[in-house]
Amino acid sequence: MNDPRPRTVLVIGGGASGNAVTVLLRRAGIPVELIEAKRDWNVLGSGITLQGNALRVLREVGVWDKVRESGYAVDAVGLAAPDGSVFHVQQDIRTGGDDLPPIFGMQRPQLQEILCEAVLESGATVRLGTTAEELVQDASGVTARFSDGTEGRYDLVIAADGVGSHTRAMIGISDKPEPTGMAIWRVPVPRPESVERMNLAYGGTCYIAGYCPTSKNTIYAYLVEANRDRASIDPASYADEMRRLAAPYGGAWPEIAASITDPAEVNYTWFERLLVEGSWHRGRVVLIGDAAHVCPPTLAQGAAMSLEDASVLAEMLSEEQDWSSLDALLTGFYERRIDRVRMVVEASVQLGQWQLDGVRDADAPGLMGRTMSALKETP
Repeated sequence: MNDPRPRTVLVIGGGASGNAVTVLLRRAGIPVELIEAKRDWNVLGSGITLQGNALRVLREVGVWDKVRESGYAVDAVGLAAPDGSVFHVQQDIRTGGDDLPPIFGMQRPQLQEILCEAVLESGATVRLGTTAEELVQDASGVTARFSDGTEGRYDLVIAADGVGSHTRAMIGISDKPEPTGMAIWRVPVPRPESVERMNLAYGGTCYIAGYCPTSKNTIYAYLVEANRDRASIDPASYADEMRRLAAPYGGAWPEIAASITDPAEVNYTWFERLLVEGSWHRGRVVLIGDAAHVCPPTLAQGAAMSLEDASVLAEMLSEEQDWSSLDALLTGFYERRIDRVRMVVEASVQLGQWQLDGVRDADAPGLMGRTMSALKETP
């Protein structure tokens, strides 16, 4: 017999996966309350590269038209020598289907703004500047106690609170992200007229020097090197340091480097890896997105995997009318996701490790091709 009470969901974290799952659950008529620690609900950052399978979820969420107007579609990737000479242009695999671009670049804050608008339009309750301080579970639900002194009662809690997830530790999952040995410098800059596609140069002062258009007028550029002690790099020197690393590269890089002037615009981040094995839930609390898995951006699949989590979980929760067997449902969610996510995490880490180890005969194109071909299948 179905439970006549309205099912209620708390989503912790208002990033891409939290916003997407909120919209999809609201569309199914499920009451959702979303809490976000940041008071302004936005994200900093330069740009984001979205593969077709990420765009497929954004279309399902109902924001693809706005996303398409805000970013830049790319059909191919140019592979270049450090001097800028392009030796190969590769058509990328359309992992979202033939009717979606294989690669799409956009400014990360714009994607967040579009998703936030969709959450508000969905009718979800949104509380900013709020965190969950305690989650107390029993057989029928979860009582959440919040940082503002209030509390609420929910049938399910979805933790989408990112790589540093507080919820993950709160429910007894001890896994933590680990550095892979690489780090990335990223910056948004004006688009040189010559830049019409994503371009990657391997070798030189860095492992990778790349850039991707994010609109008609902007790109985001990035340099990947071995990680350094972050405390040893003065944030005020970030622009100078990124220009220094970019100096030996040719092609569009001299123009890009000349635009790197504001250290506050430059982001320096270590690559990390995480894959929670066994289960992504404890009782009525389930992890999705970066709270459950993290991979370096060598395949540009981090956002896609998080968005796919949101899509699959919302689908399963919407189709299941009786939530009395949530444990089985959440176990099924993990089983449906784990092999695909593990493939992406392991391939992303392996691509970077080959570079760290200086393996010159590694089958990187083969690994990338096999992985991206597998991702054409719907999750």
